[in-house]
Amino acid sequence: MRAVVTGGAGFVGSRLCEVLLDGGAEVVCLDNLLTGSLGNLAHLRGRPELRFELCDVTEDLDGGQVRAALRGGVDLVLHLASPASPVDYLEHPLETLDAGSRGTRNALRLADEHGARFVLASTSEIYGDPQVHPQRESYWGNVSTVGPRSVYDEAKRFGEALTAGYRRAHGTDTGIVRIFNTYGPHMRAHDGRVVPTFVRQALAGEQLTVAGDGSQTRSLCYVDDLVEGLLAFARSGHPGPMNLGNPHELTVRQIAEDVITATRSSSSLVQVERPEDDPCLRCPDISLARAELGWEPRVAWETGLARTVAWFRELDRSAA
Repeated sequence: MRAVVTGGAGFVGSRLCEVLLDGGAEVVCLDNLLTGSLGNLAHLRGRPELRFELCDVTEDLDGGQVRAALRGGVDLVLHLASPASPVDYLEHPLETLDAGSRGTRNALRLADEHGARFVLASTSEIYGDPQVHPQRESYWGNVSTVGPRSVYDEAKRFGEALTAGYRRAHGTDTGIVRIFNTYGPHMRAHDGRVVPTFVRQALAGEQLTVAGDGSQTRSLCYVDDLVEGLLAFARSGHPGPMNLGNPHELTVRQIAEDVITATRSSSSLVQVERPEDDPCLRCPDISLARAELGWEPRVAWETGLARTVAWFRELDRSAA
């Protein structure tokens, strides 16, 4: 199999590339490194089945280097390219909108031209601050179209509409997955997401900054489980949308306390102002994934957190 992974130098994308390679696939990784890093691929760069191309998917993918990389055909296009953390999409709002619109269209056109399966990595953020709990795929969401987070939420919602439109208009083999909070090695320490932020602060002996009173919830899926779900979905031919995430719900305060325990830190918690449009609840209904893919997360929170803390400790040692 020959797979194209857009955003393949990112946190999830790089792990996806690795698992594809381990499964015997050839992988073409496209990334402009706006938020991704070649360091995420460093352990893979010697593998002849991997080809990396510095490429902005919001631009035409018919350029010489990219076209040469895709010579021989494509079986699967996994479209992950987009800033995905609050820090990133608030710093790069227009690039985020472009990734969801022009980037998705270019990736869809690529899949359509090659007769390839196309998988859009959408997000639980399309549900906004939900009024239905847990969130199931039939829920249309509660999203502000003009708030600061709208650049990400609406980019993904438009990407879903565009993907569905290609399926209807061209018969393209498309699928949509909605990814819930994911964590694990290769997250950036300063990307603003709750797990790397708390781990970084705890390892440095700093206070852990809990937004508001910490009663808002998140459901955290270890990256290996997510990648397994993504590939099972890609093989299934299901059109989606389909939730992929861990239905084990935790409050933000509980996450902070668990991080302190896992790091054996003497840090304390401090409350800070909650960001605008910060969702109060986040928990996936994964009944569809269980029924259609036979998939559900297997890595327990305590296990995944321990692995993540160990990776950040090693990163700190390497930087010292």
